[in-house]
Amino acid sequence: MEKYDIIVIGGGPAGLMAAAAAGRQGARVLLLEKGERLGRKLIISGGGRCNVTNRKPSDELVRQIVGNGRFMYSALSHFGSEEIIKFFEGLGIKLKEEDHGRMFPVTDKAISVANALIEHIRQLGVAVRLHAPVDRLLIRDGRCEGVVLRNGERVGAGAVIIAVGGRSVPATGSTGDGYAWAEQAGHTITNLYPTEVPLKASDEYIRHKALQGLSLRDVALTLADPKGKRLTSQRGDIIFTHFGLSGPAALRCSHFVSVAHQKLGKVPLPLTVDLFPDLTQDQVLRDLTDLVEHEPKKAVKNALRPLLAERLIPLLLSMAAIDEATTFAHLPKDRWQHLARLTKAFPVTISGTLGIDEAFVTGGGVSIREIDPSTMGSRLTPGLYFAGEVMDVHAHTGGYNITVAFSSGWTAGTSAAGHLRAEE
Repeated sequence: MEKYDIIVIGGGPAGLMAAAAAGRQGARVLLLEKGERLGRKLIISGGGRCNVTNRKPSDELVRQIVGNGRFMYSALSHFGSEEIIKFFEGLGIKLKEEDHGRMFPVTDKAISVANALIEHIRQLGVAVRLHAPVDRLLIRDGRCEGVVLRNGERVGAGAVIIAVGGRSVPATGSTGDGYAWAEQAGHTITNLYPTEVPLKASDEYIRHKALQGLSLRDVALTLADPKGKRLTSQRGDIIFTHFGLSGPAALRCSHFVSVAHQKLGKVPLPLTVDLFPDLTQDQVLRDLTDLVEHEPKKAVKNALRPLLAERLIPLLLSMAAIDEATTFAHLPKDRWQHLARLTKAFPVTISGTLGIDEAFVTGGGVSIREIDPSTMGSRLTPGLYFAGEVMDVHAHTGGYNITVAFSSGWTAGTSAAGHLRAEE
């Protein structure tokens, strides 16, 4: 039976970084990938541009890791955004900072990041086997000592790092394989659910596709429970679809929709869209009034076009019970005030989210209670480590999830190699 110091299962961001970290410690590393190439998820990340990390400080990073962010404090303190930036710049990847702290390669090509990382692990002497799906772990006397491949081959190791992702974006190879291996080692898998995923809505205008394709920039979404208690507020761009809402702000709400539905059942959740988040309702009313008062003979639906999205105007007027052809002189004051309220709280009834296969990120996974946050090592089975989305840790989009992958991968690889040296 061939034997290595460390076996890393999974050739995504977490697995590649774990292999690099262990290789830098001088460990003899084998990286197993069931697919035909390494870095498939890395190549499509950031819309094909690869949002390498987010340059916000660790405390802010943790706040954006909405699924068990506190678990990442230790790892981020040793290998956070600044260390990730230095790592890639050390590989010759020049980075640039964009809005909200997002870091991208100056090439704007994710493939350049993936190729640099893959070349780095090869230079470190990491052995790579493609088309090598793992069947199960080798566990002897309560310790993980290697893996059994699906073809029956056994490969030994002093430590095994599971970094195969969750169940989201299955086209990249993330099909949930790691959960069975974790359970084999005695670990608990928490409830899996889709997050960073578009929202479904049940409103009549959604069903009739009245707003399908309409994009709104820099709006504020507020999601509440059925009793009106606020669950989250998110600001950013959205797009109306034939089933509901998508876009960055909507995706960031999806975690809270999934969690609420786990607790309350599939109840409708009220969401409001603030079209003018930097203005008070009185200011919006004044701006609307000034606009139509300036052209008193023009039909209100036409007079509002400079301020509101054209496709949204008929629906807003209908909700406020205002005739589209009404002119300023005939506008009922109470209905006009209602229109102003609607621009600050346009209603959307959220019925759920798209499924986990259509999500960018998987919520749930290997219970963090059973993983040492300072090493990413199993508390139950010596010699077993975890990295990335296979764990019950997830974040908003914007460079946060890949930061979790890189940080946890680095921690797992460094810790596994350090532990083996200490044993020797």
